[in-house]
Amino acid sequence: MKKTQTRPWDSAFHLRTEEEIAAYLDAALEEAGDDPKFIAHALGVIARAHGMSQLAKESGIKRESLYRALSGEGNPEFATIWKVIRALGIRLHAQPA
Repeated sequence: MKKTQTRPWDSAFHLRTEEEIAAYLDAALEEAGDDPKFIAHALGVIARAHGMSQLAKESGIKRESLYRALSGEGNPEFATIWKVIRALGIRLHAQPA
């Protein structure tokens, strides 16, 4: 019997347009509940789709620091998250829960 080869799923590979990125972040914000690490991880996926080196230039944050902060294991400050969001060209909107 021939073995089926698989590879790990990487959402970053599928985020090609601004609309896909916005939909992905919206879904992550909805799913996250009270887990800020979930959002940091989602931003990390978006950052990888965008290009981590390019994001480092645009945000003024070192690439290594971005990987650490957006890993889902880090605990980034809000200022870091805000710089990343701005550099990615994302706007956040508030609406009643």
